Amino acid sequence: MPPEILRCAQDKVKKTIYFAGSITGGRGDVALYREIVAALQAEGHHVLAGAVAAEHVSSSGEALDACAIFDRDLGWIAAADILVAEVSTPSTGVGYEIASARYRYKIPVLCLYRPAHTTRCTAMVAGDREIELIEYSELADLLPRLFAALAKYTAAPSGLPPR
Repeated sequence: MPPEILRCAQDKVKKTIYFAGSITGGRGDVALYREIVAALQAEGHHVLAGAVAAEHVSSSGEALDACAIFDRDLGWIAAADILVAEVSTPSTGVGYEIASARYRYKIPVLCLYRPAHTTRCTAMVAGDREIELIEYSELADLLPRLFAALAKYTAAPSGLPPR
C-alpha cells in the first residue's frame, strides 16, 4: 500500500461509541436515534446502542429485568471509548449514563441537543465544561459537526497505538 494511503487510513482510528437516548422519557425520537447510529456505523465506528435505537421497544422499555439492563449498559459504557447522547428528550437514565461515563469511566461525552425541542437543555449538561454540547436543528446540520467533534478523539497520534 502506498505510504500516503496507509497514512490516511491510520489518521482515523475507529472507536467504540456508546449511544444514549431516551426510552422511558419518550420514544418520539427513535427514528432519529437510528439515523445517528447508522451514520456513526457508516463511518466505521462500533456503536453500542441496545434498545435505544430499536423501533420495537416502547417507552415501557425492554422485556429484561432492570438489573440485567443496568449491568449490560454499564458494561457497554465501560467498553466504550466515547459516549454520544441525544439529550433533547429529558431522561433520568441518559443523565445517569452521562455521569457514569464522565466520572466512573472517565471517557469523553458528546451531547446532541435540538433547542426547538424543549425549553432548554438541562444545566447539568450545558454547564459541564467537559461535555461537548452540539446544538442542531436537522440531521444534515448535525452530522458534519458530530464527525468533526469525534475527530478529536479518533485521530491517531504518530507512533502511538489507538486505545
